[in-house]
Amino acid sequence: MASNMTEQKSTNRLGLTLESYKGSPSTLCPGCGHDTITRHIIQAFYEYGVEPHRVAKMSGIGCSSKTPAYFLSRSCGFNSVHGRMPSVATGAKVANRSLLVHGVSGDGDTAAIGLGQFCHLIRRNVPMIYLIENNGVYGLTKGQFSATSDPGSKQKKGAVNPFDTIDCAAIAIQLGCSFVARSFSGDAKQMVPLLKAAIAHRGTALLDVISPCVTFNNHEGSTKSYAYVQKTDTPLHALDFVPFYEETHVDYAEGTVKDLALPDGSHLVLKKLGKEYDPADRITAIKTLEEGRAKGQLITGLLYLNSKKKDFIEIEELVDTPLCELGEKDLKPSSETLKKILERYA
Repeated sequence: MASNMTEQKSTNRLGLTLESYKGSPSTLCPGCGHDTITRHIIQAFYEYGVEPHRVAKMSGIGCSSKTPAYFLSRSCGFNSVHGRMPSVATGAKVANRSLLVHGVSGDGDTAAIGLGQFCHLIRRNVPMIYLIENNGVYGLTKGQFSATSDPGSKQKKGAVNPFDTIDCAAIAIQLGCSFVARSFSGDAKQMVPLLKAAIAHRGTALLDVISPCVTFNNHEGSTKSYAYVQKTDTPLHALDFVPFYEETHVDYAEGTVKDLALPDGSHLVLKKLGKEYDPADRITAIKTLEEGRAKGQLITGLLYLNSKKKDFIEIEELVDTPLCELGEKDLKPSSETLKKILERYA
C-alpha cells in the first residue's frame, strides 16, 4: 500500500525552503560561471535566512546583469542602463533604508562605462552588496577584451591584449571600501561564507568574482578560463561564517584563526593557509594584490574589512521611515525651523 505521508522538506529559520530563493530558468550558455554564482547566491540567502521581499536586486547591462532574474523571484528588481546601476541602487537605499540592496554587475558594466559611478558609490560606503561577475570579456558583443583583461592575455581568435588591467578590488580598497573580497565562481566553500558575510555587513560589500565565459574566454591563453584560474587560485585563508543568531564556536588550534566580528553580531572566522594575513590592514591588502599579480597568482578570500566605518545612511542621518512614506507634516519645516535656517545666512 502506498504511503500517504508527504516528504518533509528542510527549511531555514524563516520556515522557507530553498525553492523560495530560486528564480527563472537561466538563458545563459551551459557551463557559464554566472550560473554557478547564481546557485551560490541562492544558497547563501537561504542559509542566512533573508526575507526575499526585503531584497532589491539591481543590475546594469550585460550577461551578468541578466542573472538577477535567475534568483530570488519573490524580490523586486531593477535593470538599469549600462554602467548606471550604482546611482539607481543608491536611490533605492536612500528611499527605503530597510531594503537589502544586492547589485550584480559585470567587468564591462563596472570597470568601463560605469567606472565613475562605481568609484563614487564606494567612497560613499552605500550599504549594499556589489557583486562583479568578472569574465574579462564582452560576451554580448562577441568576445572583445574588457577593462579587466590582463595584459598579454589572448582572445579566442589570437589577438593579444596590450593594455594594463583595471583591478576593481584594488581600486575599492584604495577608495576606502569597507568590505572587499575576491573569489572564483567554482569555489562554493569560499563564496557562500563571503556572501553571507556581505549580507551581514553595513556598508558597501564588494565581491569581485572571476566567472569564466565558456563561449569567448575559456581557451588557452586566457587568464579568466577555468583551467587558468584553477591553476593560479591562491586562497588567503579558509572561511567560515557564524550568523548573529547562533553561538560562536572556534575549534581550530590556537594561533591559526582570526575571528572577525561584523556589525550585526555575526562572525567571520578565517583559518590561515600557510601565511599570516590581516584583512584589517589596508596597506597589506593592496601590497598582497600587487605581489600576487606580479607572480601571476589570483589572490582570493577576504582582502579587506573595516567594520567600524560609518556608512552612507549614518553619514546622511537618514530617518528610519522610508522617504516614500513621509507625509507633508513630516517633510514641511515649521516656521520656527525655517527662521533658524534663514538666520544662518543673515
